[in-house]
This record gives sequence, structure tokens and C-alpha cells, in this order.
Amino acid sequence: MKYGCQSMVGEIEAILIKRPQEAFISQENLDKTWEEFKYFGCPDYETVLKEYEVFEKIIRDNVKEVYTLPYDSRTGLDSIYAHDPLKITKKGAIYFPMGKVLRGKEYLATREYLESIGIPTLGEIKAPGKMEGGDVLWIDEKTVAIGRGYRTNDEGIRQFKELTKDVVEEYIIIPMPHGDGVDACLHLMSIISFVDYDKAVVYSKYMPVFFREYLIDKGITLIEADDDEYDYLGTNLLALKPGKVVFIKGCPKVQKKLENLGVEVLTYEGKELSYRGTGGPTCLTAPLFRK
Repeated sequence: MKYGCQSMVGEIEAILIKRPQEAFISQENLDKTWEEFKYFGCPDYETVLKEYEVFEKIIRDNVKEVYTLPYDSRTGLDSIYAHDPLKITKKGAIYFPMGKVLRGKEYLATREYLESIGIPTLGEIKAPGKMEGGDVLWIDEKTVAIGRGYRTNDEGIRQFKELTKDVVEEYIIIPMPHGDGVDACLHLMSIISFVDYDKAVVYSKYMPVFFREYLIDKGITLIEADDDEYDYLGTNLLALKPGKVVFIKGCPKVQKKLENLGVEVLTYEGKELSYRGTGGPTCLTAPLFRK
């Protein structure tokens, strides 16, 4: 099968998701485990299923090939956020033993499944290195920005560079802020989402000045999210193709700015599915092949 995703906005032709039935499993399971996963309240399982039905329909209506991860006992609630255990390069998948301890074995389940459908493995980040997919942002096919924070460390970055040295020309290392603390889910992709080759939604308050200036110098229009909409995942958007995105309902200011710039916005209710676990539409998906 075709694979390779060294872009954040090229049209998605193949994608990986995991349904709540295989990740959240049941209300009983949510009741028992949401606190250890540090969710913002316990999700209502029936509401999650309804929200996900709308989300999945958007994905299936816009992506040719949709693959679904099966249940795996090595994973927990957060495995619904399929983006973080890996990145797909032109040479294969790189897997991450993630910084959040409860997600440490997720990459094993994802690797097993993707190898079964024909996606080769380029390598994996090994301890003491750690890395999460939300910290790896393709600026273009040859340029990647990596957030260095609590979830991705220097050794993880060193190993990633070694694995990708044949397909990447420039690495931009972005120091991440302390934010809401060690346990908070703060990735580089928490503060920036490309919606087109020359447009990105950003939360500048958490963005280093040099990186913000770098983006502006490259001619990228920065669409600013305020504090309230940032807190409701207003900077977490999935580009289905250039100028067409999936977005959580509840961030009208960012949505209006996008639509004024000609970006098509498809929305889903995501309070129980996305907000409680801090995982928007980017987190819920792992694109396998972008044009």
C-alpha cells in the first residue's frame, strides 16, 4: 500500500483511527480509569459514541482508505488518540515509546497492526529516548519542527534525526513551555495546526519568538486563537487537504477567521470525545499517506 506523510496538509488518501468501542470500551471502564489518565471529568460513553459517529463519517466521506485499530490489552483510554505513537515517513514508520507512562506500550499494538497491512517499520525510539507524535510537525516535505518538552526529550530527538537523516534536510527544535505542568498534555501541535500550505492556526502565547518569526518570514499567515478557544482545542485541526479541515464545535472565533480566509470547516461535537481527554481531530487520527 502507499504510505508516507511528510506533510500536514497534503490530501489524505489513507488514515488510521481507533473507535471508542476499542479504546474507551464501556462506561464502567471509563468510570474506573478516567482519573488515572487525568481526563477533565469522566466522559459519558453514550455521548462519546454519538460524537464519534459524526467524526468518523466526516473522515470516511473525505478519505479513500480508512483503517481501524483493533482492541489491544496493552493499551488504554488514550489509544483512541491514534496520532501519538508514531510518524509515517517515505521510508516507513517510526514508533515512539511515549512520555506518558500509561501509553508506553501503545506503539507495540500500532506497529503490529500496521505491519500486518503492509507498512514497513523504519525504526523506533528507544529508552532513555522518548517522543510523541504530537511534537513532530512537518513544515514541508524536507523540514520538520520538533517540540522539546516533557513528552519528547533530547535523546528521542537525536534518535529521530538519525532515523530520518536521508529524508529530512532541516530540523527546527522548539523548546516547549512548562504550561500547566508536567502532567499536562502539551505538544508542539497543541499550539499550531497547518490548515493550508501557507496558513496555520496558532496560540502565540506559548510559541517561541524565533519560531513565530520563522513562520512569518516563510509567508505563513498566522490565525490566532485566544485563551478560551485554545483551552477548548481551538488550535487542534486536521487538514483533510489544503484548505479543508475538521474542527471541534465550540470555537466560533477561530472558525470565522478560517472561513473568511476561504478555508472549508467541517465540525463535530467533541466535548466528551475530545475535550475531556485533550485530544482533537489531529490526535484522533494518524494519516498514513498524504499526496
